Amino acid sequence: MLSRLRSPSHPATSMRSPVWLSLIAAVWLALTAPAQRLIAQEPNFERDVAPIFRERCLRCHNDRQRRGGLSLQTAQSTRQGGDSGEVLTPENTDSGTLLSYITPTDGVAEMPQGEAPLDPEQLQRIRQWIKAGAHWPEDLRLEPEPLWSLRPLQQPPVPDGVGAPEFPVRNPIDAFIAAGLRAAGLRPAPAADQRTLARRLHLDLLGLPPSPEMVEAFAADDRPGAYERLVDRLLASPHFGERWGRHWLDLARYADSDGYLGDSERTHAWVYREWVIDAINRDQPFDRFSIEQLAGDLLPTPSVDQRVATGFHRNTLRNTEAGVDLELYRTKEIVDRVNTTGMVWLGLTLGCAECHDHKHDPVTQTEFYQLYAFFNNADEVGVSVSRNWEHAEHQRAFQDWDSRREPLLSELAKLERESVADAERSAAIEQLNATKSIDWEPFAAAYRTDSDGWAPLKAKLEAWHKARPAPPATKAPAFAERRQDRRESYVHVRGVYNQRGESVHAGTPAALPALNSESQELDPDRLDLAEWLFDDRNPLPPRVAANRVWQHLFGQGLVATPNDFGFQGDKPVHPQLLDWLASEYRRLGWSRKALIRLIVTSSTYRLASAANAVPEQRETSNLLLWRQNSFRVNAETIRDLHLTASGLLDRTIGRRGIRPPLPDFVAEVGRSVKWPVSAGGERYRRGLYIFFKRTVPYPMLMTFDSPDSTVSCSRRARTNTPLQALTLLNDPVYFECAETLGRRVAAHHAQELAAIAAIFRHCLARPMTTAEQRVLLSAYRDLLELAAGDSAGNSAGNNVATLAEQRAAALAAVARIVMNSDEFVTRD
Repeated sequence: MLSRLRSPSHPATSMRSPVWLSLIAAVWLALTAPAQRLIAQEPNFERDVAPIFRERCLRCHNDRQRRGGLSLQTAQSTRQGGDSGEVLTPENTDSGTLLSYITPTDGVAEMPQGEAPLDPEQLQRIRQWIKAGAHWPEDLRLEPEPLWSLRPLQQPPVPDGVGAPEFPVRNPIDAFIAAGLRAAGLRPAPAADQRTLARRLHLDLLGLPPSPEMVEAFAADDRPGAYERLVDRLLASPHFGERWGRHWLDLARYADSDGYLGDSERTHAWVYREWVIDAINRDQPFDRFSIEQLAGDLLPTPSVDQRVATGFHRNTLRNTEAGVDLELYRTKEIVDRVNTTGMVWLGLTLGCAECHDHKHDPVTQTEFYQLYAFFNNADEVGVSVSRNWEHAEHQRAFQDWDSRREPLLSELAKLERESVADAERSAAIEQLNATKSIDWEPFAAAYRTDSDGWAPLKAKLEAWHKARPAPPATKAPAFAERRQDRRESYVHVRGVYNQRGESVHAGTPAALPALNSESQELDPDRLDLAEWLFDDRNPLPPRVAANRVWQHLFGQGLVATPNDFGFQGDKPVHPQLLDWLASEYRRLGWSRKALIRLIVTSSTYRLASAANAVPEQRETSNLLLWRQNSFRVNAETIRDLHLTASGLLDRTIGRRGIRPPLPDFVAEVGRSVKWPVSAGGERYRRGLYIFFKRTVPYPMLMTFDSPDSTVSCSRRARTNTPLQALTLLNDPVYFECAETLGRRVAAHHAQELAAIAAIFRHCLARPMTTAEQRVLLSAYRDLLELAAGDSAGNSAGNNVATLAEQRAAALAAVARIVMNSDEFVTRD
């Protein structure tokens, strides 16, 4: 091209050639300026290279971890090289080991592993430094870039709140979101309509759908503050504790059985679940809520409820098989308690340090066993609890049992025996009447055992006596600190419990603030650990807790890995907003309800969730939240939606677990499986209360991604499988719900379109569109014709016989269609 520019046959081009050459020269200078500056300057390690090592290399190549045997923390360790030998060869900058690792080929470099390669300027800096002799001051020791989540927590300033007409800045949350959207050039979606908001709030706060009447009243309420009043009513509902208690039970790995092969039932595990629901309903501050679960037994004069709270760590698996190594499985339980504590409150994968120092995060194996020592002397005990409803149940059962006394007395009084004196018979009656039990010895010989009247009566009396209801004797699983014969704690070499390493005392990781000085001077216990978690200097618990609340209201946390705030986890997409929320949570006195209210009253929460809410916007990740997220509700809520829409739901709160019907083959899989189906309306209680047997969990829950309760779960998976659709279509529970709803609307709506509209409102909380009305009405008429044909062809008259029954069957089928729609099980 340059030869053409110089050619006399192109005069016009020749005249412009100085301009082209100047432009090329300017571009060349701009592209090479950084490198030219580096060449002009003497390379300086601290200025040019150390920042690159800190940011991109030291996380893996440090004195503690030494990935590949290499540490880049000091000049000496770097000169020593790694498993592959020396990494610095100043005499040959093109073939040195370090440069060969970090120089990309076809855009991919061997190091940093799994990350984007260094940019050209960074590579040039390192190359020039090596070529100049790789000088590194001997007294300069590099430290890795600090983990973002361990930085001190301070509430950042709120950005200037300039929203948009469709996105008013109602509180600081909106200001942070609006600033992020402006910077990215994104427009916020419009607000969702009132009916969608009503259903969204009900599902998020209660896990139950709103009634059609409530939705229409809310949609028609144009008074100021209508939305906030609805939020306050829902936060005050006793069902709020059930919904948010289920989130916590996932973290607590709650189950009603031990696990392993024996999988014995934990008869009174439900007491802990009831405590969680109650604590959340009364908005117990999150710090206190946590402290009582970790160390309620160590509080001054602990109450029964505070001791029950320690059932959190009694939810571990337990092996009760004969012949097992009891100490092995005891240590496994403690390891699980350390891992769970780390994940739930610190957002760290402490379990990676059980066998060796953590490969990514600043937690050593010694520090893992220092945390282990906090739990090593916690003995498992039972706490006697008394519930009013248990005593009421017992009283009713006793009265029913006692009502059978008089018929037995009458039979005994009528029994005549020649060899039995009236006085002896009277004595037996008196004893039966007074003591409510029978001592047969004084008068058994008096009755001839071969007589026709005595033997059957004696059998009745004995059976009646054995059936006497026992008074409640509930023992909730709990902890008690061992005060004598305390166990020594030590490092388990390679994680093997009987391979003793160094002895350790209870302590916390050095990367986090230390225990207070008073605790360090004494032998710290679980209460010290619990209070340390909520020390104002500890930045992790508020960040982790605030992120988890956000996750439940948006489908994904500001940190997408809620159980991993370490180097391998995701960084926050809105770090300033996360820190503001975490600080605000603490400022609000750790009130869960106050934080939730703050979030759900923001404009951000109220945005529409449709992916095409802003038609010209093609951004699909929604990380910056220009719209709300739409996602399928969890397994228990799917069941609750069906039961509520049908009118079958039993709203009783707390108490023991329930056992809905199961196919016989499910309960025949093992010797430990017994499944007595709950009687009457109790089987229609919320999914939260389904008895969870670890070896045979309720199938529907597992189909829709319920956690298996073997380990703590901070975020449920959301899969999409054919089995889920088949379950919704064929599971007897859902079939029964559709039938019940069909009969219900048939009884209240004589007109076919009104009946179909009622089904739609009960299920989806909105009126039908014209297209939906046309499709469902056509389906109903086809189904009615099919039901009539079935009736006509049924000579025995056992199927659908009357017109009313045909109509109810057709409406039930319409209900099945609506209940099998994606919208029914989706939170928009």
